[in-house]
Amino acid sequence: MNRTAVLIPGDGIGPEVSDAACRILDAAGAGITWEERLAGVSAIEAGHEEVLPSETVDALQEHGLALKGPCTTPIGEGFTSVNVALRKRLDLYGAVRPVRSLQGMETRFSDPGVDLIVIRENTEGLY
Repeated sequence: MNRTAVLIPGDGIGPEVSDAACRILDAAGAGITWEERLAGVSAIEAGHEEVLPSETVDALQEHGLALKGPCTTPIGEGFTSVNVALRKRLDLYGAVRPVRSLQGMETRFSDPGVDLIVIRENTEGLY
């Protein structure tokens, strides 16, 4: 079964790493059809007035699934971070980080291994 997902390649190294991730998912047989949308510097360079164009947000809301490459975040001035804009526009407040030991990889925690999920709330200004 194919699933449509929004691909936001990002800017800087974003398109390169996004392309690599898409190739891996394709080779794994994930069955994803990508609908590419822009955000960040690449959106501005393409003529959009905002770093997070409404057509990108609309596609994210329609499909509910996305892969976003790195987007430039100016330090101290310029535009708001694309990540912050996405969180606010889509009311995203939880960052879920699964952590699991990989079989065959020796670490100090190999027996019995690590299997946990870290959930970070990221809307109140602190992580």
